[in-house]
Amino acid sequence: MARVGIIGAGAWGTAVAKVLGDNGHHVQIWARRTEVAEDINTNRRNERYLPDVDLPATLSASTDIISVVADAGYAIFATPSLHILPIARQILAVERIAAGDLRIGIITKGFIQTERGTRLIVETLEDYLPGFYKDRLVYISGPSHAEEVARGKLTGLICASASPRNAIRFRELLNVHPLLVFSSLDVVGVQIAAAMKNVIAIAFGIMDAMKETAGADFGDNTGSLLLAAGLNEIQTLAIALGATHPETFTSIAGVGDLDVTCRSRYGRNRRFGREIVEKNVLSSFTDITDLIGRISEVGYLPEGVVAARGAQAIVERKGLKLPITEVVYRILNREADPAEAINGILRGLTRGSFGGFLSVSADQTAGTND
Repeated sequence: MARVGIIGAGAWGTAVAKVLGDNGHHVQIWARRTEVAEDINTNRRNERYLPDVDLPATLSASTDIISVVADAGYAIFATPSLHILPIARQILAVERIAAGDLRIGIITKGFIQTERGTRLIVETLEDYLPGFYKDRLVYISGPSHAEEVARGKLTGLICASASPRNAIRFRELLNVHPLLVFSSLDVVGVQIAAAMKNVIAIAFGIMDAMKETAGADFGDNTGSLLLAAGLNEIQTLAIALGATHPETFTSIAGVGDLDVTCRSRYGRNRRFGREIVEKNVLSSFTDITDLIGRISEVGYLPEGVVAARGAQAIVERKGLKLPITEVVYRILNREADPAEAINGILRGLTRGSFGGFLSVSADQTAGTND
């Protein structure tokens, strides 16, 4: 059995730790909060982040991040994207990392803000880790709400790495009930799909709340329209950044994760979108920077807020046209009325929103026979 260090005791990190512990692996999880570590060790629970779930005796917790990874064969980053870089810096001196003996996986979703601008998580961590980790990190994603994984609901994941061997190693580690795990070489595509689905889910939540207002003409059909256009934006951005496999976006990493994030009752980004309409949660924030700086006041972490800022920076740098992404950023930046903006974007979806595949102009049909 493997020794695994999970860096981050949030819901997703705890759920993965539970699955591995249930299947006989020795798992230690790093918790930033002392009370969370004590709850796990004493009560076999993490009531703060994953309530009402019993944790196995093979799982323990510590607030000492060095001890969590020092003797591990595998380490999995599960911290929010806002914090992953400073946390990674804390473990650079660990002997197993310095020697290149620790296999490192990442289940964090989003972008990282650096002095070099907005970057993907894997490439950023590669810059901080010793050089032999280049092209050896494994990025793990898929439609995987922690609440269901922890309760044994069948769930698919994809392990993406430039190293086929390392992708297979993590696939074999994680391919235990209730997980079905596949491998991929498309590290960029899987990362973009994981980050951007949260942005689209905020738009979906706004639309979903608007469905319930008097006189609204949005329905399930509208939701599928938004998802299709959103998936195209994900693919457009990913290709611009170097995604290599088109099938990534029709897999569980792409359309699968997007669908569950937008439609599931567990989706925090969908919830945040709904609360923008129902509770006016943006009213106390001046702009997106203020929102991110005080995100703890929301009471939970909608990663799509951070991802929207990162995505908009890439859109502007690359000169891309991603209307849903841009309108979500403008809403979060307090530049646009949420209902008006989402209503406008849905009614304004055009040929460009679908990459030219799902609609044709009158000029294109001129002279053709029915």
